[in-house]
Amino acid sequence: MKRIAFVACLVLLLTSVLMGAEDLSGKWSGSFIMTSPDGEKKDDLIYAVLKQSGTELTGTAGPNSNEQWAILKGKIDGNKVTFEVQTPEPLIKFELALIDGHLKGQAKGDHGGQSMKADVDMQRKTD
Repeated sequence: MKRIAFVACLVLLLTSVLMGAEDLSGKWSGSFIMTSPDGEKKDDLIYAVLKQSGTELTGTAGPNSNEQWAILKGKIDGNKVTFEVQTPEPLIKFELALIDGHLKGQAKGDHGGQSMKADVDMQRKTD
């Protein structure tokens, strides 16, 4: 009897966790503030079209809706979101977290032997 109660509680807990998880599918846009190796900052934009299937994330990302590259190795683990984007120059690795409806975190890559990083803050578009 204890085993059945335990299994029932486990099923309820997992169901509530899965039901509470937000589906990230959709269009997202926001800021992409790059920091060069010498500390200089440059404001730019990011635009992403995300498709979530369970814990897998696919889609595209780039500076705007016309310039997009495929998302590679996209994963969702709780509120943590990681993926890579192969641009014409560097491979950019994103480590983001879903916080209050925003995908926030950092993007990192190497360009011409120099490391670059960017602070990312995206919100879902409602168009």
